[in-house]
Amino acid sequence: MPFNILIVDDDALFRRSLAFNLERHGYSVRTAPSAEEAFEIVRHQNPDLVLLDISLPGMDGLEALKSFRQQCDVPVIFLTARRRELDEILGLEIGADDYVTKPFDLDVLLAHIKAVLRRAKASTVKPDRAALDVGDLYIDPQAHTATRKGEPLDLSPREFEVLYLLAAEAGRVISSSDILNQVWGAEYDGEPQVVYVCIRELRKKLEDDPDHPKRLITVRGIGYKLVPQEA
Repeated sequence: MPFNILIVDDDALFRRSLAFNLERHGYSVRTAPSAEEAFEIVRHQNPDLVLLDISLPGMDGLEALKSFRQQCDVPVIFLTARRRELDEILGLEIGADDYVTKPFDLDVLLAHIKAVLRRAKASTVKPDRAALDVGDLYIDPQAHTATRKGEPLDLSPREFEVLYLLAAEAGRVISSSDILNQVWGAEYDGEPQVVYVCIRELRKKLEDDPDHPKRLITVRGIGYKLVPQEA
């Protein structure tokens, strides 16, 4: 069966053209001009991947992604004409799987689609991982939940994966490149800024004083380590 892709973009010509090209490459495609219409499609047909424009009428792509994440865990690739890196990184940290900047070459988009679908498939067959009890942190990868001092932490998918990786090696320094490769994948080689942003957001949720961290420590020139705190 072909993969089902949902294109969400307010440009009708762009939607038709992209749908035509993706169908030529063997994908089944549906389209929506707004986030609201996309939600209806997702409710009735769970797509394998969503291509989501940031600049949508009404609810924009960033807000739409938050709502998508409350409904399901379908992979999402942002399509954006905005060149500000902040939008792209913010999108990834609230749960997007990738982004492609318009205008793009079709072959580039196809490569990103294949990579995201491959990672999504691999995640469904990931071997069971043990729950971790590290000081006042408890991380359950099967339930995909984490708590600090018994209080739940609201983590994005990548924040959760980075925290689990550091907690599994608590007290040891893990290099930024290792974090990047293990959590984001080889496609992000050379883009350490996404790790920096993720660590910054994690500190806001884990530290009493994020500007003076005591548990998520930067080891300058190497990487990061998690220092357990007493429960």
